[in-house]
Amino acid sequence: AGSFQDAGVIQHAYNLNFPLHVVPASSAQCLAWSAFSVSSPAVVLETAEDRPEAVVVRLYEAHGSTVVAWLQTSLPIKEAMLCNLLEQPAAQGRLPLEQRGVRLSFTPFRVLSILLVLRQ
Repeated sequence: AGSFQDAGVIQHAYNLNFPLHVVPASSAQCLAWSAFSVSSPAVVLETAEDRPEAVVVRLYEAHGSTVVAWLQTSLPIKEAMLCNLLEQPAAQGRLPLEQRGVRLSFTPFRVLSILLVLRQ
């Protein structure tokens, strides 16, 4: 019902095309854990790629809206910066690390690549 944004079509499509796979594990209890979260349902975290001492995260705005979203992570981040699609840091692309995470501004359908340098 409603618009595709209200109906959660993008999330349902990801759930259909990339279902969770069950992996056998020990019977020991473990806490739920997620490496990343994004504060807006309009922003999709598409990929996160490991690099030596860093992670590159690619996100996009999927609802055709202008939105501010917070990227949060449980990883030990030392520095965050915008980078291009070739994953090269952008000039003047440094992003401040705040208590809520990294603040990202999106225009309709904008793709952002973020280089997250890890603390050692």
